[in-house]
Amino acid sequence: MASPTVKPVLRTDYQRSVADYWNKEKDPVNIKLGEVDGLYHHHYGLGQYDPAVLEAPADVRDQVMIAEMHRLETAQAEVLLDAFGDLPANPHLMDGGSGRGGTSFMANARFGARVDGVSISEEQVAFANGQAVERGVADQVRFHFKNMLDTGFETGSFNGIWTNETTMYVDLQQLYGEFARLIAPGGRYVCITGCSNDLTGLRSRAVSQIDQHYICNIHPRSEYFRALADNGFVPISVVDLTPDTIPYWELRAQSSVATGVEDPFLTAYKEGSFHYLLIVADRI
Repeated sequence: MASPTVKPVLRTDYQRSVADYWNKEKDPVNIKLGEVDGLYHHHYGLGQYDPAVLEAPADVRDQVMIAEMHRLETAQAEVLLDAFGDLPANPHLMDGGSGRGGTSFMANARFGARVDGVSISEEQVAFANGQAVERGVADQVRFHFKNMLDTGFETGSFNGIWTNETTMYVDLQQLYGEFARLIAPGGRYVCITGCSNDLTGLRSRAVSQIDQHYICNIHPRSEYFRALADNGFVPISVVDLTPDTIPYWELRAQSSVATGVEDPFLTAYKEGSFHYLLIVADRI
């Protein structure tokens, strides 16, 4: 009897290039912020920063600025988790594009959830699983080298899924088709993402610079809602977080961990060609 064919995790040259990027990534803006309290994120921040950090003595200014940026990125994850509302006891959640695991650990601590994170970066999966061991939650929070377009997880096995700044790397129809399979009816999907303005975004030089920096493909806003509807999801809340993320970028631009992409982000947000959205949708 022939054994079943095992599908490769990385199936296109583009996926291999994205995986290679994140396997090699050691960006201080992710590492140094995570070192503040051991919670490593791979997303941006929300909320006003304390202007006093800019007046801190020179010998500690960088340290307090990094701590403040980390506070803002953790606040962003709290906003995402708030959107799940009331979950059943001991929920099962999935983190699509889980990075170094920060939000997965927060979800486990808040909800008592079993969390499965998936990523096409083997380096980040290994790092996050190491964090789970250090935190003593490896039996509850696991990270997998999997493609979120085809995870292999059991149909209907999750109460909810989130993606946090990862959807710009994948085809949305394929993604939400897989998520529709994975989320039990009545379950919830939460997304925070940057997306382009359908009217002006495709002509924006700043949006193109963001794409180039992260080797991603930023989707127009309308594509999200079309793909969600096509795959049985009903949006129940859409929040424009753009005004709330601009302060993070203004602080980051003045920090030692600035990467050069800060100006394109600030330009795109302020010119209106790019939006930072929270989308909450229920699986019908």
